Amino acid sequence: MSAYPLMLDGAQLRALVVGGGAVALRKTRGLRAAGASVRVVAPALDDALAALAAGDAMVSAARRPYAPGDIADAALVVAATGDRAVNARVAADARAAGRLVNVVDAPAEGNCWTAAVHRAGDLVVAVTAGGVPAVAARVRDAIAARFDARYGRAASRLAALRTRLLADGRDAEWRTASSVVVGDDFCAAVESGAFDERVARWD
Repeated sequence: MSAYPLMLDGAQLRALVVGGGAVALRKTRGLRAAGASVRVVAPALDDALAALAAGDAMVSAARRPYAPGDIADAALVVAATGDRAVNARVAADARAAGRLVNVVDAPAEGNCWTAAVHRAGDLVVAVTAGGVPAVAARVRDAIAARFDARYGRAASRLAALRTRLLADGRDAEWRTASSVVVGDDFCAAVESGAFDERVARWD
């Protein structure tokens, strides 16, 4: 399996999820966690998925069978039904339209797949393991155990500092700050609390 890692800006992503069961629910929740707008199409919806669509303005649901026109402006299409023939049809339509498509029961029919994701604020880690989700999840959990909210706060603070300094035309100062704060001992500094002391000089 060849993989090209790529992060998409969820806030600008329009997605279509075809399917109304537990897998479709999980995919929809993952997309919403990234800020995407999601359309769901399925003859019937899991109660939790129906509740999500009813309570989230960024999720819409159409209770009917899939039709090719449903792809519309979706940049990402997820085929997550329990029907092999429907998933294959969704995959074929999405590929023909030049869209990203994830096929839950036959990944090879799509052109992308989802990873096991750990989120800690602005820190996002995604893991794949050759098509073995259980391995990816175990590795993800091991990463999450160490790279917790402390790292999310550190990443957010540095992102804000970078944005501020560059906006002020202080590029050289950002390069200095980055070299001082994000050195070889960055992880040790975050975990010991020394990170806050180092970055404070630029506040």
